[in-house]
Amino acid sequence: MIIAAADGSALGNPGPAGWAWYVDDGCWASGGWPHGTNNMGELMAVLDLLQQTAHLDEELRVYCDSTYVINAITKWMKGWKRKGWKKGDGKPVMNVELMKALDAAMEGRDVDFVWVKGHAGHELNEAADQRANAAAMAYRDGRVPDPGPGMPDSSTAHPAAAVGQVEPEPDLFSGLAADDLDAAPSDEEHVVAMERALLGDEVRSDRAAVAALLHPDWQEIGSSGRLWDRAEMLAEIGPLASPVSLDVLTVSRVAPDAILLVWRASGDDGRRLRSSLWLRTGGTWQQRFHQGTPEA
Repeated sequence: MIIAAADGSALGNPGPAGWAWYVDDGCWASGGWPHGTNNMGELMAVLDLLQQTAHLDEELRVYCDSTYVINAITKWMKGWKRKGWKKGDGKPVMNVELMKALDAAMEGRDVDFVWVKGHAGHELNEAADQRANAAAMAYRDGRVPDPGPGMPDSSTAHPAAAVGQVEPEPDLFSGLAADDLDAAPSDEEHVVAMERALLGDEVRSDRAAVAALLHPDWQEIGSSGRLWDRAEMLAEIGPLASPVSLDVLTVSRVAPDAILLVWRASGDDGRRLRSSLWLRTGGTWQQRFHQGTPEA
């Protein structure tokens, strides 16, 4: 059995993005794009691993820290394909070209996907994460990332990883049009998109995705008056009982690396005024503080 880990990374999400899979120091690969999302990286890492092991008869076990990727491949993909690559709500599947390629690569394969907690000391996951981050940083700095040695005797080397072969899609950040992504969204637009992402089931069902958006010192004062810390929120996070809309009231840059977003949340349980403070650290925007208040 081949045992590997696959991971993705995006600096800014969307931003310079990388992907990597890792078996051992002599068998790994990485790549990325100048502009992409974390989910694109996660999916591409698995796709490249599948394609580079297509000539082998051995079973494959893949460790992933993304439940989005695992569920997409093992649970949702057949239904999406049957519906013409549309989700249950009729909206197009995000990252559809990668999904179609994964569907083809999985044909006839015996693959065991195993979820692992990210950044928790899992040796293979940490190695893949380091290489994915290195690839993203290479694109940030205008360098070509180290592609790695790849899988021995593979005739398929990074087939869809070249820039231009897989176009970046809005992905989690569906509040931004594709044209906006190509034009590099402003920091303010990016923060609004991330706030919207935190309201979506796709992100809220993936604790690793939520963790990436929350600052290590994150706190929230909920509309009930309860004070939450990051660990408590990650333990409780999950899909919302009913959809919540986000209506932006103000977006203010209060410092070069700090943006205050004030917005109205509307849902089945009424309307609330919410404010979020986003900080940029090391090129990545994360929510530092959030507060909700019932609207009078």
